[in-house]
Amino acid sequence: MSAPTPKATPRPRGEEQRWFDAAADGRLVYWRCDACGHIPSYPRAQCPECWSTDLRELESAGQGEIYSFTVQYRPGATGFADEVPYAVALVTMTEGYRVLAGVATDQPERIRVGDAVTVVFDGVAGDVDTLPRFRLAEESP
Repeated sequence: MSAPTPKATPRPRGEEQRWFDAAADGRLVYWRCDACGHIPSYPRAQCPECWSTDLRELESAGQGEIYSFTVQYRPGATGFADEVPYAVALVTMTEGYRVLAGVATDQPERIRVGDAVTVVFDGVAGDVDTLPRFRLAEESP
């Protein structure tokens, strides 16, 4: 029997590293531009709206709503073959920004646009120790 194929994991660099470090501490962070108020979708050194470098790191409450999602019945990469079916969702956080992440559920067919979700943090292998995922609020302990 052959060894399982390893999962692809992120290799953070630059401003991304702060986001992954916060996740390792069980925190979901985001940035807001103090010059114009824009919230970029992912960590950046410069605001994509006004080009200011006056971005402030804030901690998210970790609550959101599913904006869009997909259920994978075929693995996107061979390392995920043992997890199908699994769901990936674009979540609108209560603070107004969006996060793309997996949904931790044994019943991905129950997911609907508009479902309330809560962030959870799962350990992974590779260069990144922890990644945020979302759990349906109705399934939260």
